[in-house]
Amino acid sequence: MKKQFLVLATALTLSVFFTSCREKNDKTDDTEMTDDMDDVADDMDDVADDIEEAAEDTGDAVENAANDVGDAVKKGADEVEAEVEGTDDI
Repeated sequence: MKKQFLVLATALTLSVFFTSCREKNDKTDDTEMTDDMDDVADDMDDVADDIEEAAEDTGDAVENAANDVGDAVKKGADEVEAEVEGTDDI
């Protein structure tokens, strides 16, 4: 029984020793990290494009609203002028 235990302990020790001494391949880690960094850079570019597009849409909406307000003010001024001159239909 003692021999079997020692054989198993020796086998376990050798397997742990050779497993822990195995050389790692760091090139795949660097490649994966580079790919991840490229993905993050692409995502950041996409976000920047989305923000720029949203800013342009907001600017267009503000410009359209300003034009609508200007038209309404002009129409109101024309109605007041027509009322003052007495050429109003009402």
